[in-house]
Amino acid sequence: MANFFSNAGGNTAAAGNVSLNDTRRVFNFGDRVAELAPQESPFFVYLSKVAKKATNDPVFKFLEQRHQWQRRNFEVGTGGTITHNLSTPTIAEGNPTALPLTCKYDTYGKVTGTDTVPEFLLVGQVIAVNGDVQNTHGGTKVPVRYTIRITSLGTVASNAQQIAGSILSVNRIDTGAEIDASFFTANGDMNWNDGDLGQVIGTSWEEGSNAPAGWEDKMYDREGYCQIFKTGMNLFTGTAMATAYRGVSNEYQRIWQDKLMEHKMDIENAMLFGVGSSSSEVTGTPNRQSHGILPYTQRFGKVYNMNYASSGYDAFLDAMEDFFAPESGNSGEKLVLASRKVITYLNKLGAGSFMNNSVGSSQYRLDVSSIPGAFGHTVTVVNTIFGNLHFVAEPLLRGMWEDYCVCVDLKNLAYRPLSGNGINRDTFIETNIQTPGDDGRKDQIITEAGLEISLPETHAVIKFS
Repeated sequence: MANFFSNAGGNTAAAGNVSLNDTRRVFNFGDRVAELAPQESPFFVYLSKVAKKATNDPVFKFLEQRHQWQRRNFEVGTGGTITHNLSTPTIAEGNPTALPLTCKYDTYGKVTGTDTVPEFLLVGQVIAVNGDVQNTHGGTKVPVRYTIRITSLGTVASNAQQIAGSILSVNRIDTGAEIDASFFTANGDMNWNDGDLGQVIGTSWEEGSNAPAGWEDKMYDREGYCQIFKTGMNLFTGTAMATAYRGVSNEYQRIWQDKLMEHKMDIENAMLFGVGSSSSEVTGTPNRQSHGILPYTQRFGKVYNMNYASSGYDAFLDAMEDFFAPESGNSGEKLVLASRKVITYLNKLGAGSFMNNSVGSSQYRLDVSSIPGAFGHTVTVVNTIFGNLHFVAEPLLRGMWEDYCVCVDLKNLAYRPLSGNGINRDTFIETNIQTPGDDGRKDQIITEAGLEISLPETHAVIKFS
């Protein structure tokens, strides 16, 4: 490490014959500190190598976009029954009542879990909605799918948008056969119930028509914080620095190596377990903590519970079907930071093991293999039909976190060191910070950086029990 120095923080100089004993020097280690024992801090290594993006403000703002065309699905709201004769295939305001439609996400595309007005519904759209029909009033219900062209938007009530429209077709869900007037012995009933599913399937306009109305999604604003990490050395007296010790003769250099590792592990811990906040409760000046991927994902992302004994291929694949859903903005490749206990379980052979439950029954259902990683790690790759998981042992997932995996989408993650006005606060070393006149030397290591976690639904925590 002593070969990588520069005379100004943030710059990378060529290797030279310089030494940490240079007086009052600032050394930039930002691009090199991650290379210290990469097996002990895999998350920080991956962040430094493939997800590093500087910020010029310690409170950095960023925007999340969930694309509108991936989520124009909805549900029937309060439900209703409309008397309908196929000779007049329309849904109208007033009598009969317009059809109420709702969705479970807001204008930012964030899942709310509660009924929300679907602002993407527009006149001229063609929608498909599940429901049922009865050939006589109160007769046997037949599940069907309605194709409807929206002709007008009604009032907004009970977090639902009422629509009126023309019914283009009614098809049985079981056979696909179209239902026509011969199905009815008298006026039949069209029925929709709360929770019946639907989605936009296009638009349809007559020749020479005017331009339609539009809508747009919104970008969600989040913020992150740069945390100041400091690691100091006790004052080394001139006598101690001149003394040859047993074991390692240069005690000063031995302590320096340990302090660099300590500093790197502080960053690794914060990026994993930190809870983001900003306060000035101690000195009146800001004190910021970076978000950590595990608690942030537990709060805002996906969480799956597995069982060592009973969760086999089926449970795992069910979770991956949801996790890799393309409408969430997933990349299809995930870095999975796993405890050693989970890695051991993953690679065990024998009755009840993960591989026996999955690969043992059919070698084509799931591909599990171990390969050398690009940054000094052994990677266990699990290829599913939905996407690929790259398991890496994370030594810090121990104790209270020994049953955890954290699935990270590196395309939606960034390590943000502070750099602005020509000054780089990525990892650097300040030498000779002791009080002038002291017969000795004191140094410190400083990093100011934070973690940007966007689209949290593309990250997941898997907890085994």
